[in-house]
Amino acid sequence: MSVEEHRADASGERRRDFAFGLLIVSDSRTDKTDQGGPLMRTLVTGAGHRVVAQSRVRDEVDAVREAVLGFLAMPETEVVLLSGGTGFSPRDVTVEAVRPLFEREIVGFGELFRMLSFEVVGAAAMLSRATAGFVGTRAIFLLPGAPAAIELALTRLVLPEIRHLLGQARRPAVSERRST
Repeated sequence: MSVEEHRADASGERRRDFAFGLLIVSDSRTDKTDQGGPLMRTLVTGAGHRVVAQSRVRDEVDAVREAVLGFLAMPETEVVLLSGGTGFSPRDVTVEAVRPLFEREIVGFGELFRMLSFEVVGAAAMLSRATAGFVGTRAIFLLPGAPAAIELALTRLVLPEIRHLLGQARRPAVSERRST
């Protein structure tokens, strides 16, 4: 079975479009200066998905967590993308705000993102704390705020695999499959 056949078979997900929430985390970017938010929207909609919510918050743990929980309170939200606050400066708190919400972490996302980033920026790739995880069956991705990093993460990792990833997360547990 080819990789593509496995994805189609294993995902269990027949839909082609998903509903995304977009959150920009920044103390310095405004509607006029933000390039990441419009880029995320363009890439997500260009791949045939929908943006159901978009907002911007300051680099503050409570503000970031509250915004993510607000997106998750919307039943239609299936994927949440955050950009910004994933580095090591004292104001970079996105990981601290969101990681405690994860029920399962998608460890491979951060590993692959840093590997791909290394090809572009060299050893500076280790300064990224990009990560991802699930809250229930909804995926959350924490991305750096740089447009090049957003494009890399979305075009090489998130968008090509989102159908497969959500399909796997939504599969019934083995015990549920046996009882039917």
